[in-house]
Order: sequence, then structure tokens, then C-alpha cells
Amino acid sequence: MEFEELVQSRRSVRGFKDQPVPRSVIEEIIEVAKRAPSSMNSQPWHVHVLTGEPLERVRQRNMSEMQAGARPKREIVTHGEYEGAHRYRQVDIAKKLFAAMGIARDDKDMRQDWVLRGFRQFDAPVSLVLTYDKILDPGAVCHFDLGALCYGIVLAAWDRGLGTVINGQGIMRSDIVREVAAIPEDEVIMTCVAMGYPDDGFPANAVRSDREPNAHFVRYIGFPD
Repeated sequence: MEFEELVQSRRSVRGFKDQPVPRSVIEEIIEVAKRAPSSMNSQPWHVHVLTGEPLERVRQRNMSEMQAGARPKREIVTHGEYEGAHRYRQVDIAKKLFAAMGIARDDKDMRQDWVLRGFRQFDAPVSLVLTYDKILDPGAVCHFDLGALCYGIVLAAWDRGLGTVINGQGIMRSDIVREVAAIPEDEVIMTCVAMGYPDDGFPANAVRSDREPNAHFVRYIGFPD
């Protein structure tokens, strides 16, 4: 696709076909995404690609632990509950997704099922666990760099007909991910990207989130009026 078409057409995918993703395609995606900029060319990232039985173990254990009321064990500093405009946007996309899936406001079972799907990484056939070198903590620069790599992965995947969703829910128990994937202790687990071929019949896949008008978050300084 042309770049603008690629960016404008991309959406988060939460329903996937039961179809394996060839390793060669994932390698192509990472080959493109690694051209992302990083501070001082530090390239602080690592990608651990899971599929098959190891991914299923992560999925089921993460879901079971969280369903049982276990506390999250993320390795990065995370915020509390969203408030204000951030909360509004969170609720807005949730309403769109629930409407598409036919989940009523008072349907606690279906809402809980949706949460559990997130803990299972939406049953995607592939999960890319993104980590960075622990020696670079504390600091947000390496987080910024990893975000650039992550967006590159998302776009390169979409360009090849693959859907993704950046899915922090899927690694709420990062200790489980580390154990199953044998991730070295000198790396910090930041997030994961669930990936697979989109199921076009899954209603939530048609949902697109809104974006604020530029005037709400952009300032121009020094330009003529």
C-alpha cells in the first residue's frame, strides 16, 4: 500500500483465523520494523516470537491467574485508573466494541468473557513479546524507542494482510511469560503484539477508534497566522 493508505486503513484486530503465520513472513515484518529510529542508534529492543504450545501455555496461565484474582506482575511502571479525557476515550472505544459484539451494558458474563479474551491475547496464533535491555532503566527513552519498533511491526504486518493488537493484557503476568519463553533476566518485558490473519466475520474487527482533531493537541509557534 501507499504509506498514507496503510496508516489510515490500519485498525486493531481482536478476532483471528485459525491459520498459522509463516515464520518467513514474521521475519520480513521484523526486518522492516527494525529500521525504526532509536536514541543514539542504541537499538535497545528484543523480540520474542511465540506460537503453538508455548503461546497456549502463556495464554491459559495468564488468563487463569487473572481470573482467580491474582495481582498483575508487569515489569514496567504503569498508571492507575484512567481519568478525564483519557477515561472518556477508553470508555468510547469500549462502547463501540461492545455494541459491535452485541454485549449489553448489564451482561456481566459477556463482559467478563471479553476481558478473558484479552488475557488470552484474543486467541491470536502469534505473540511478539517486546523487551528492552534492563541496563537502560530507569528512563523513558528506551520505552520511546520500543514504541517506534512496535508501530513499525504493526504497519508492516498490516501491509502483508496480517492483523495485530498491542495487548498489555496478554502479559499482565510477565513472570509467566518470562518463564515459558525463557526470556533472559537482563531484559525488561514491556508489552506484546498479538498477530494473525484477521477473521473478517468477527464483528469487533470492523470497529475503528476515533482520533481527536489536530486543534485539540497541536500548537504552532512562530508561524504566520
